[in-house]
Amino acid sequence: MFFSAAIAIVPIARLIVQSTEHLATYTGDAIGGLLNATFGNAPELIIALVALKAGLVEMVRASIAGAILANLLLALGVAFFLGGLRFHTQTYQVGASRMYSSMMLIAAVSLMMPSAFSRFFAPNETLREEAMLNIGLAVVLLAAYVLYLVFMLKTHPEEFKSDSGGHDHEGPRWSKQRAIGGLVLASLLAAWMSEILVGAAEGTGKALGMSQVFIGIVFLAIVGGAAESGSAIAMATKNKLDLTVGIALGSCIQIALFIAPVLVIASYFIGPQPLELSFSRAETGSLFMAVLIGAFIAADGKSNWFKGVQLIAVYLVIALMFYFMPV
Repeated sequence: MFFSAAIAIVPIARLIVQSTEHLATYTGDAIGGLLNATFGNAPELIIALVALKAGLVEMVRASIAGAILANLLLALGVAFFLGGLRFHTQTYQVGASRMYSSMMLIAAVSLMMPSAFSRFFAPNETLREEAMLNIGLAVVLLAAYVLYLVFMLKTHPEEFKSDSGGHDHEGPRWSKQRAIGGLVLASLLAAWMSEILVGAAEGTGKALGMSQVFIGIVFLAIVGGAAESGSAIAMATKNKLDLTVGIALGSCIQIALFIAPVLVIASYFIGPQPLELSFSRAETGSLFMAVLIGAFIAADGKSNWFKGVQLIAVYLVIALMFYFMPV
């Protein structure tokens, strides 16, 4: 059931890819990437909410970190690699890339704070102060995300405009209503498959000898993010790198600044215990290193196939570490 649900998400992801590509011809790359990240992250949010309700807090924390790693390293790496095989050098908006990178760095540092607090002051129990810190952090991150949207869509949209300027699409263009309808339909189907996926995840892990952390940080992250990852890769093969970067990095920002805080607040209402953003040393270290490496590689506004290899290699090293990590 686990792998059948995972495979079923692939054609759903393709519909999200097509809908986003057609919608971007009306809205531009910035809003198109934001819409793709939002609808593409719907399965991840559903997966996390279902897992929270089942009390799988450790898996939820791992899936948050894993989703960021999968988008920042794996999806962007595969997109750079396949795009670089078709085009010698691809370019994208430098200002937008730097803005995405700085937001990711701020988010990574913010997510490390509860982990450090828990490790030094409450390693074996949850203090009232730690719970208040998590709620306060959730509110600050949500406010930062709202202001980020205002900056991107209202006050400084020129910072995110494509260098090429055009958004031509081969073949007949879908109507705006059809593109939006496709996105909504695909998101609902992806959410349904995601719920089935979570139901079979724990049993799959036991059968294959995998820990909850590994399932959350690798399997659920890759499958839950299949929609936006597929979109980012498809746009790169069509030399639409601004849309690729907007989808992959925009999705990371949305997970860190919107989905993680929402899950913290929701856990007080639907879960048997509150969700604390106290990640393990391995998770925080991997997250921080991935953000630094991703920001460094994507900072110059140019990509080629070897940059993709570098990002994929970092992801595989991190995945191997979590696979062999003792429970």
